[in-house]
Amino acid sequence: MSYREESYYKHKGYKQTITKGIDTSKLSLEELKSLWHKIIDNGFHGICFSMYEDGQEPGEDISFAQVERRVKILKPHIKAIRSFSCIEGNEHVPVAAKKHGIKTVVGAWLSNNKKDNEKEIESLIALAKAGNVDVAAVGNEVLYRNDLSLTELLGYIKRVKQALSGLNIPVGYVDAYYEFSRHPELVENTDIILANLYPYWEGCPIDYALGHMQAMYGQVVDAAQGKPIIITETGWPSQGGNHKEAFTGEVPAMKYFIDTINWTEENNIPIFYFSSFDESWKTGDEGDVGAYWGLWNKNEKLKF
Repeated sequence: MSYREESYYKHKGYKQTITKGIDTSKLSLEELKSLWHKIIDNGFHGICFSMYEDGQEPGEDISFAQVERRVKILKPHIKAIRSFSCIEGNEHVPVAAKKHGIKTVVGAWLSNNKKDNEKEIESLIALAKAGNVDVAAVGNEVLYRNDLSLTELLGYIKRVKQALSGLNIPVGYVDAYYEFSRHPELVENTDIILANLYPYWEGCPIDYALGHMQAMYGQVVDAAQGKPIIITETGWPSQGGNHKEAFTGEVPAMKYFIDTINWTEENNIPIFYFSSFDESWKTGDEGDVGAYWGLWNKNEKLKF
């Protein structure tokens, strides 16, 4: 691969301008939709990639053509794409992204399946050495799910760091914001902090969600030891009921997106919004809301 003068995600110092967010009570639904579309049309930093069409689910091999079609839909609106796995067609995501000039955060999905973990790690290393990875994410919410011990997880992280030594590709690990405070070893053994912030899953009412996310981010900054931070996931579902005092719906979903992008751009915080397309398979543990996190619907049309 070609020499890289500096990392795409470099430390820029930390500041946080606290913003209040929009007052939806003063806007008609059409005015709110107009603001939502304006942000999408103007573009924002990054988005989490949704692989699966209706009727598909993890475990199926997805074609490069399908991945590239979706990448091309996203291209006018984002600078970077985050993927979650490096097998079963997920390895096509960073290749397609790079083909279209888009930066990448590429994840190896780790679980208690050690055989699949080997495939994931080897594929991540190969993709990185081929020049398709700007940030390598070794695992996603592994500790949150209790799939691996901290020692096992750190072993995978150290292995990838050693394999990519000299390539100037930051290596990190993705998890809920509080895990980096609970486990300082994660910070010590990674180059970059990759944190998921979900006021929705903490039952926060939408009117307080932006402030709650800002507080979550502040906790990550405190844990990060000066290392760069990316918000790797945050979002708000548009349908599916509620979680405690966090209610879904068109208005809260649009408000959260607008507030989140405005705040992160004001503070120069890289963010990957969750997610790109609705995916019908994502119910299960999440319930009905799992299928409605996309900015685009399952038919690849903008939702609002």
